[in-house]
Amino acid sequence: MGIHSAKPTDGNPWALQYSLSKELSSPVNVTYACPHCDATSRTQFTAETRELACQHCDRQLAVPRDAIDGRQVRRCLVCPSTDLYVRKDFPQRLGVALVGIGIVGSSIAWYHADLLWTFGILFATALADVLLYALVGDALMCYRCNALYRGVEEMDVHGQFDLETHEKYRQHAARMKNTSTTGL
Repeated sequence: MGIHSAKPTDGNPWALQYSLSKELSSPVNVTYACPHCDATSRTQFTAETRELACQHCDRQLAVPRDAIDGRQVRRCLVCPSTDLYVRKDFPQRLGVALVGIGIVGSSIAWYHADLLWTFGILFATALADVLLYALVGDALMCYRCNALYRGVEEMDVHGQFDLETHEKYRQHAARMKNTSTTGL
């Protein structure tokens, strides 16, 4: 995020009003698995972007014209899906590792009959989890191809994760895989 202007407001010299400029704000990008080579690629894009280029196989993916509106993503740029959801932009493995460390550490303290350390470790890991949840930003993710969009605006129009929608795409992928292996 960049500062475009800073000036005192309401007569308070400590209260500064910051307005963000689009040139200085965080870049909008998508991380996706290339449908041609399955390699993970990360590409920046704008509203004028009409193709995404894989960094590994140099194949071009056409971007639908109605997919991007300014810094908003209306539909997936990689696949034809319009089903996207908002999630925390945080590695899930790191979160699970944090919980695991809390469980193991508190269990060891419990084994040694140190009640203060047991609950201290549990509360410390819970506090770390809450702080990470509060500090980490959101990202937009596609149900169908798992493309991850960072830096986009107005993500809330897509909503949070919906298990029913996820299951629909998971079953569709399983049927497609089954069809391709059986040769039908």
